[in-house]
Amino acid sequence: MLRIDHVQLAIPAGAEDLCRSFYVALLGLREVSKPPALAARGGVWLESPPVRIHLGVEEDFRPARKAHPALVVADLDGLAHRLAEAGCEPLWDEAIPEIRRFYVLDPVGNRIEFMEDVGPSMK
Repeated sequence: MLRIDHVQLAIPAGAEDLCRSFYVALLGLREVSKPPALAARGGVWLESPPVRIHLGVEEDFRPARKAHPALVVADLDGLAHRLAEAGCEPLWDEAIPEIRRFYVLDPVGNRIEFMEDVGPSMK
């Protein structure tokens, strides 16, 4: 294996604009076009290289509350502040003392973890 290409999260039908408000407007990911054969299925593809997240419509949607992507960010405190101001209250987790991190729920209830960039020692 070489790398993870993307992480797919499920969303309910019709939630694309709601998710864009979180992933694009708030987190700063860029929406990319889906291949025409997949576009009719709905959903949204997002990226901020090297991070790629695909939001796919799931008919019997249930939010991922345990399984989650963990995204390393450059300004953890700044992101936490921006999320809190937008009504997405960060839940800080100190279970691993050497890693600063928090969780938030996206607009449809999927759990997302954000971690501080601690450089090459983070493994």
